[in-house]
Amino acid sequence: MALKGLDIFKLTPKTNCKDCGCPTCMAFSMKVAQGALEISKCPHLSADVLEKVSEATAPPMRTLTVKAGDTEYKIGGETVLYRHEKTYVSKSLYAFSLYDTMSDAEAAEVLDESLKVDYDRIGERMYAELVSVTYTKNADRFVDLAKKAMDTGRGVILNCADPEVAEAAVAATASAKPILNGADASNYEKMSRLAADNGLILGVGGADLDELYATVEKIEALGNKNLILDVGCRSIKSAFEAAVQIRRAALINNDRVFGYPSLVNAAALAPDDERMQAALASLFTLRYGSIIVLDKMTYATSLALHGLRQNIFTDPQKPMKMEPGIYPLNKADENAPCAITVDFALTYFVVSGELERSGVPVNLLICDAGGYSVLTAWAAGKLSASTIAKFIKDYDVENRIKNRTLIIPGKVAVLKGEIQEKLPGWKVVVGPNEAVALVKFMKELAVQQSNK
Repeated sequence: MALKGLDIFKLTPKTNCKDCGCPTCMAFSMKVAQGALEISKCPHLSADVLEKVSEATAPPMRTLTVKAGDTEYKIGGETVLYRHEKTYVSKSLYAFSLYDTMSDAEAAEVLDESLKVDYDRIGERMYAELVSVTYTKNADRFVDLAKKAMDTGRGVILNCADPEVAEAAVAATASAKPILNGADASNYEKMSRLAADNGLILGVGGADLDELYATVEKIEALGNKNLILDVGCRSIKSAFEAAVQIRRAALINNDRVFGYPSLVNAAALAPDDERMQAALASLFTLRYGSIIVLDKMTYATSLALHGLRQNIFTDPQKPMKMEPGIYPLNKADENAPCAITVDFALTYFVVSGELERSGVPVNLLICDAGGYSVLTAWAAGKLSASTIAKFIKDYDVENRIKNRTLIIPGKVAVLKGEIQEKLPGWKVVVGPNEAVALVKFMKELAVQQSNK
């Protein structure tokens, strides 16, 4: 049962010492109850109290750490069914697949195609974080492919229900901290021991939800709560129902037995059907796949999936923002002109894309506008002649860039005169109203400047 603020307050020293950063113990207690602060922020609570409150105030879904090469990702920790209620916490991770039935040439093709999909979009790296390796009958081949997966620098999932084969694969990939997926009612004791001894996340499945539930209870009784739940691959319908019911049981019914992240194998649900796998991956990104496995990752699939994920796994109450700064495009140097816009991520993505398409070197200046669009930022006073002049000063633009041409968005052309006054020595140029016109605009500007 979740503790309320008053319940937590009764356990505090009630000294209002402010060591936690809050003005009073009551304020601290309310923030802990809301999930805004960790109970450990109070240095004066006993170990027993910390354990009691931590357990009671923990999210209904456990948070797990997945190692993906040199990067660590969090999965789980969700508190709401629908993004608009608050926010989703941990973004879905994507994996591509290797199978022990693959030839060297087939495995190399999947690796080459999937690994080359690696790019930045709005400040976030877009790539398949994990490699899923599946055992069917060839143990030596399975272990060999597990090593190849580890060598990619991506995270590794070992799909294997045979404890002896799994043990060999775990030994070969121990440094990668793979996810061991394959525990069920028939092997859970050995698989749980293997995972626990090596500090690995254990994937648990079942013939149906009842069997899955019973198996998780038995594994928890062994002391293992480092689990991810495999929704199965009997059918698309049953997998979707399982994903939804697991999430609802944890978040609505506060059933901690199902309070774990979910793994969805879209490749097994739609074998050899790339388009259907992409569609299923989109579906389970929304409902509620913590890790989603595909046969391979292509640019076409990535653009859709990563774009969807980037939009969904953001706080709906906070705009997506870019880090303010100077972004050289098209190999721009100190002699290239400057163009300024706001830090709203979508604006940056659209504007930078068109500027790059023009091929004209330009230094794109991203100022802090609170994550608002151009017109909204202007209306709120966050994009003005004063804020632009302040940005130029704070980021030492005049000492870093010799070119004194500043292109401003066409929608705030009204600022031109005032900016000119604030920035003597600069030539303020009004750009187009719409980003789509930037290609032609920049090419024409480049010609004008070259003729001088």
